[in-house]
Amino acid sequence: MSPARHTVSAERNEPPPRCPDLDVRDLEKRTRLMRILTRLIAVSDLGSREIARRAGLPAQKISDLLSGRLEHLSVDELRLVYRTIDPEGAPH
Repeated sequence: MSPARHTVSAERNEPPPRCPDLDVRDLEKRTRLMRILTRLIAVSDLGSREIARRAGLPAQKISDLLSGRLEHLSVDELRLVYRTIDPEGAPH
């Protein structure tokens, strides 16, 4: 959306357009999983490249996770990383 268009809708007191990537519940789930995964990766014997390889994800995704860039990972990708690190556990 262009800045000018956003300004016009703000002046009319219209709500901003919805963005499907900004679902609050999804963001909360991803944030919770990110915190858990960051801790698990820190104590894991596996390096981030090995975790990415075993999960079938690009190494950049693990780097994004560790940098807190949640918008780059879906809940499913986070769960996949979790199962890769802790195959016995299952996050909710």
